[in-house]
Amino acid sequence: MKLLYEGKAKRVYEGSEPGRVRMEFKDSATAFNGQKRAEIAGKGVVNAAVTARIFQWLGGQGIETHFLEQIDDRTLDVERLTMIGLEVVVRNWVAGSLAQRTGLPEGTPIEVPVVEFYYKNDALGDPLLNDDHIRLLGVASPDLVARLRQQALRVNQLLVPFFRQRRLILVDFKLEFGWSPSGALKLGDEISPDTCRLWDEATRERLDKDRFRRDLGGVEEAYQEIYRRVMA
Repeated sequence: MKLLYEGKAKRVYEGSEPGRVRMEFKDSATAFNGQKRAEIAGKGVVNAAVTARIFQWLGGQGIETHFLEQIDDRTLDVERLTMIGLEVVVRNWVAGSLAQRTGLPEGTPIEVPVVEFYYKNDALGDPLLNDDHIRLLGVASPDLVARLRQQALRVNQLLVPFFRQRRLILVDFKLEFGWSPSGALKLGDEISPDTCRLWDEATRERLDKDRFRRDLGGVEEAYQEIYRRVMA
């Protein structure tokens, strides 16, 4: 099929029907705005399966997503969305850049989840934006920003217990949204160990992309462990 777009972790192809595209998940891993790169065996298979499982489950909880079906072990058939140029990050524990910006120790629980917006612009390094910046850039209206915040918090409210049942702490995660042809706001992209920080509930062991970012080793094993717990 015709390749429409190739990103750091996925290829997007024209779908078999109008209004559909196919997302193929790659084993490629990148960090620090593409400065660090590697291949992680089986990562694409894990991310495709985990995304399909979570999106199906969220759909059953009333969250509209672009997911339609899983085609093979690396490929999802999804609705073609007009994506909004913002990444929405929800944080339940202090980690990563939030620790760097605030000086708070990593692993500090956050009583009320923090929602952040990042500008989807590789050339600028996907910078953090506040509401005024978003308005200045014309990326989204104040009403849409409020809707994105509300929807992200709803997804968080659902996913925290979903992962807790699997003995995992959802530290933080990234969401992307877009408009369907019918004008509905839907959750798109993926939810996987690439886009979530997931720690073992008992040991606080990192079971996500941070193992690659921080050269902790055991990246393949961590992804496979997430696969086992989510798919069980």
